[in-house]
Amino acid sequence: MENNQKIVCSNIWKLFGPNEKNILSNLDENLSRSEVQEKTGHVVAVKDVSFSVQKGETFVVMGLSGSGKSTLVRCLSRLIEPTSGLVEIDGIDVTNMNNKDLKELRRHRMSMVFQHFGLFPHRRVIENIGYGLEIRGVGKKERIEKSIEALKLVGLDGWDQHFPRELSGGMQQRVGLARALAVDPEILIFDEPFSALDPLIRREMQDELLSIQKMLKKTMVFITHDFLEAIKMGDNIAIMKDGEISQVGTPEEIVANPIDQYVKDFTEDVPKYKVLSAGKICRQEICSETEKTFNEGKNCIESNAKIDGLMDMCCENDNTFPVIDSTTGKLIGEIDRTIIMKSMTSSK
Repeated sequence: MENNQKIVCSNIWKLFGPNEKNILSNLDENLSRSEVQEKTGHVVAVKDVSFSVQKGETFVVMGLSGSGKSTLVRCLSRLIEPTSGLVEIDGIDVTNMNNKDLKELRRHRMSMVFQHFGLFPHRRVIENIGYGLEIRGVGKKERIEKSIEALKLVGLDGWDQHFPRELSGGMQQRVGLARALAVDPEILIFDEPFSALDPLIRREMQDELLSIQKMLKKTMVFITHDFLEAIKMGDNIAIMKDGEISQVGTPEEIVANPIDQYVKDFTEDVPKYKVLSAGKICRQEICSETEKTFNEGKNCIESNAKIDGLMDMCCENDNTFPVIDSTTGKLIGEIDRTIIMKSMTSSK
């Protein structure tokens, strides 16, 4: 396993029922969910799922209600026990941890942020934020200091003595985020954290989390049923259906090359120019004028630059711009107004 892999899930299965392990050992994997339930009385929530999450990555698990995404993510910390399969964090087998080690993992290395905030109504904001530290046995002075730091990080400085009922929904979710950050976890797990918020507040919270992630570079696993949220938040996305992963990839890979009709249905309303990069749509046949511009070091566009940010530059004239590999700096293609406009018109 590579050193930069933080979480590795291998062949995770989760069945719900009184005899799940025995049923799984004799299960015909070609049966559908409904057929398994009809024949065995057991529900297949997660079916043979494997994926890995890199250190500092935001990995989004996306799917409709009943797709198995929440069950899968709860298997990471064994809030739900997988029926079979392996979960590793930093190469350590979580599925075989004893209760003591599992408790330490949850208290010191992981934090969860829930959809419905989960705040204690009788505790002030500062006490809610410091709850995880209190469970750890951290002294009151240190708890308050760390809680105030987390409160500032989420933009609620000065609200420490208020009760949750005195805060709006968005503010309460910020408190939930601050509580998760206060314990300085290595891994943050978000269970549809913004789905209960109004659209404007939801966008603000998404931007806030992106800003915090840019600063802290935590490993994040983010659950959502909203594809637009998935492509905004995720470095990589796993799209689930009926307990299985249909496709894993970057937002750009999924939008540009959906693997099947199920995934394609999610991508149809996404403006591709907001997701695609210059390297994805550039013309690989390079004219001599573009090579000259590249050799002079002028107006080069990196391959990972999003089309959305290049529109003004490329569309105000008829210039052709060199596209260079973001890692190596090598010339890989060219881009112009015609290519940009084509990417916009094929947005659905």
